[in-house]
Amino acid sequence: MDMRCLPGPRDRLGESPLWDPRDQSLYWVDSKAPQVRRLHPASGEVRSWPVPEDIGSIALTDSGRLLMALASGFHLLDLQSGETTPLVAVQHPKPQMRLNDGRCDRQGRFVAGSLVHGRTDPDGQIYRLDAERRVDVLQSGIAIANSICFSPAGDRMYFADSLSGIVQVCDYDGPSGRVGAARPFVDTRPHGSGPDGATVDAEGGVWVALVLAGRIARFRPDGSLDRLVDLPVQYPTCPCFGGPALDVLYVTSISDSGHRLRSDAPDAGAVVEVIGLKVSGLPEARFADGSRP
Repeated sequence: MDMRCLPGPRDRLGESPLWDPRDQSLYWVDSKAPQVRRLHPASGEVRSWPVPEDIGSIALTDSGRLLMALASGFHLLDLQSGETTPLVAVQHPKPQMRLNDGRCDRQGRFVAGSLVHGRTDPDGQIYRLDAERRVDVLQSGIAIANSICFSPAGDRMYFADSLSGIVQVCDYDGPSGRVGAARPFVDTRPHGSGPDGATVDAEGGVWVALVLAGRIARFRPDGSLDRLVDLPVQYPTCPCFGGPALDVLYVTSISDSGHRLRSDAPDAGAVVEVIGLKVSGLPEARFADGSRP
């Protein structure tokens, strides 16, 4: 196994990496810059797009734009013009909140959660946005929504409240959209951290960023620990699989979250590339926006 911190900009709060096979590029966000970034590994070219609010996560779309979970709601980013277009506003139930982690389900609906700032009240929710711009609330009672990802078949949804230390799982009927009752999947606190971002590999393994432990953990579908991978950054935030064969793990990280997580190390905020894990990921589902304006 080989790993390195990629050259390029260092993020304040790197999050939400996604691999797009259409242009063989890695996209991610710096939540606090706030910017969307793109790396084309073959050429080393990095490009950034400023956005108007703190950004929690992104999704690929059928149209080639990016769907963004900004602080106040869902927006589209035109990668050609850099224009940001509001799509659907989210009315947070309390002040000092924003959207955070998110990922598309296998049907192309975007599922994203919210978080609270400067407090621990469980006022956050997990929302689902569909192609008709309907927004449903899937879960409530969350302080910091994270770890949203789906099993290979799309019949399980994983998510976490990072402050609880527990990744939850629920049955998820993709065609109908029905969501079952949540149940504990794994407690990450014995491994030194609550859960941050997560992704699922082609075998159903769940890779969870242990942000306070400088590690990524892989859990089998039954919740048992498969492996721990130490990373060269202090605060890793979110993994994804990429590369032409989807066998490279990319992990974003933090240099200054704007709250209590800060590192002055030279590689803080870098994207880490891990090669040789002998497992591959799945193509990211794309939000079904078609050619709609």
